[in-house]
Amino acid sequence: MPQSNSTTDSFTGSAAVADQENHVRTIFDILEGRREADLLLHNLHILDVHSETVYPGSLLVHGERIIALNPDDTIRYRESFDGGGLYAIPGLIDVHLHFESQLAHPAAFGEAIVPSGTTTVFGETLDFASAAGKEAVDAARALFADHDKLPYRLYAFAPGKKSPAEVTEAMLEMDPVIGLGELAHLSYMTGNAEDFRKSALGWANAGFVNCHWGVTALSDTLLNYMPAIGVDNNHDVWNEDDIEKSIRYGLNTQIKFGVGSPEVIRTMLRAIVKRRWPAENFQLCADNISVDRVLRQGHIDWVISLAVEMGMPPIQAIKMGTLYAARSFHKDRDLGSLSPGRFADIVLTDSLSRINPRYVFKGGKLVAKDRRLLDPVRIDYSVLAKQPRPGLDDLRPEQLDLTPLEVSDDGTQAKVLLFDVYGRGHLKFAQEVWVPVRDGSIVPEHEGVRLNRISVVQRYADGERHIVNGLFKGVSIEGGAVATFWPAPKAYFVVVGADSAEMCGSLGHLDGLVGGCVVTEGGAVKAVLPLDFYGVMADMDLAELVEATRTIDNALAVLGNKNEGEPVVNKLLTLFISLDRFGFMK
Repeated sequence: MPQSNSTTDSFTGSAAVADQENHVRTIFDILEGRREADLLLHNLHILDVHSETVYPGSLLVHGERIIALNPDDTIRYRESFDGGGLYAIPGLIDVHLHFESQLAHPAAFGEAIVPSGTTTVFGETLDFASAAGKEAVDAARALFADHDKLPYRLYAFAPGKKSPAEVTEAMLEMDPVIGLGELAHLSYMTGNAEDFRKSALGWANAGFVNCHWGVTALSDTLLNYMPAIGVDNNHDVWNEDDIEKSIRYGLNTQIKFGVGSPEVIRTMLRAIVKRRWPAENFQLCADNISVDRVLRQGHIDWVISLAVEMGMPPIQAIKMGTLYAARSFHKDRDLGSLSPGRFADIVLTDSLSRINPRYVFKGGKLVAKDRRLLDPVRIDYSVLAKQPRPGLDDLRPEQLDLTPLEVSDDGTQAKVLLFDVYGRGHLKFAQEVWVPVRDGSIVPEHEGVRLNRISVVQRYADGERHIVNGLFKGVSIEGGAVATFWPAPKAYFVVVGADSAEMCGSLGHLDGLVGGCVVTEGGAVKAVLPLDFYGVMADMDLAELVEATRTIDNALAVLGNKNEGEPVVNKLLTLFISLDRFGFMK
């Protein structure tokens, strides 16, 4: 019979047992009054998400975790915190967020979300990994190197699309990666071998697989595929019918608020209330959101408050952003409730129906007060900064001219492409429309509304440079141009303006950066936001990033644009997702 050489495994196992024995002895001694706990939070109204009741009491914390509810007077502790009668609720959880979409590195992002009560994030890395290309594995290690220093808990996912399977496999072995990121439903339906490999790696190595379901693009039969191969959750819902299918197919359904029209989140919450679907089916997420919007509006706290406004009972709304979120990733032994053994991630608010985070604790440490992070984390991510690699030296203004797809028989109309920044998630993102032709020239006007032009431009030509020209809803400037760049999964620019020469010049300025956004007027740069980390993240703290995005908006306002909601740069960058999804990139 062969013998197993398991000395290392035995040692590791013995060490783990010894550590746990020390832990249980410590807890026993604290509860017996022999040793001191770290912290007592008292004078609280505690929300018990399990029984859906509120009770007056206190929470005893030691080693980052809650170890007792309402301890008696024999318990000793080093510090105490008077909650002033505020409600104590579990730290809020965002179950699906793209790190790159808010343009901030993890530390800067924490400055925005933690004061809103968010203490845990489940983050996608697919655009970051795709942008890093051959450096993806090392770049991911650098991005995650000091994640334990962040003022929130970070769980990440290896890319389920946009990167080779070997990148996915390597990242699945990293801390804090816990599973496979969202799968590309459109390529999966073609039987892509790389996609099959990634799903197998994700399920075998980690067990969690995220889904981009494509309910609006696939037949009911093909919708079976994702849950049938073991996908856990779905954030690709936009209306009542989408939600009904998602929960019927057994998927944890993530209600998102950071993309598309602001009315989308209200539509989904109203549907949940109207149909009386059990809240346990749902979790809350941002998906893509700007830090500016978080600062102005809030994060998961805002969605919970909105759900209550839409008619949902407050405790059920809170559970979608706490307990049900934790359960969807089998993390409810650590997160999602204020029970012994769970992390002491706690939000103190003066209301349950309108969340107002007065104090935020992570692991029993006070990290934010009155919507301000107390000690911003300084993590050096500069190793991620790259040098620009220009690719537009031969671009000519006439390549950006608007040309017709078709001309009417009488020559008075031309068919062109019309793109809509709020068309994400459905096929109205791009439409073919008829516009006037006067004196042989196309008039950029649709249904009586004057529109700007848009050009989608390949940065590094492989043969003839790929360019798509059309009209655009979402930015309206009377002069100048605004250009953005996004490298994942393909290196493309988008430029919006009214004059080909101005648009070409704006692209030329942006081509001198790794990535970002540039506003020009008369050929001169009026505002710039550089994204030095592979073209998808800014090497800035929160204040610097917000100032840069607002400078872009202010420069466009001078040119006549009236912006609402997300900063323009974030709106424009969401275009790249749909441009890729619907085949407008080579």
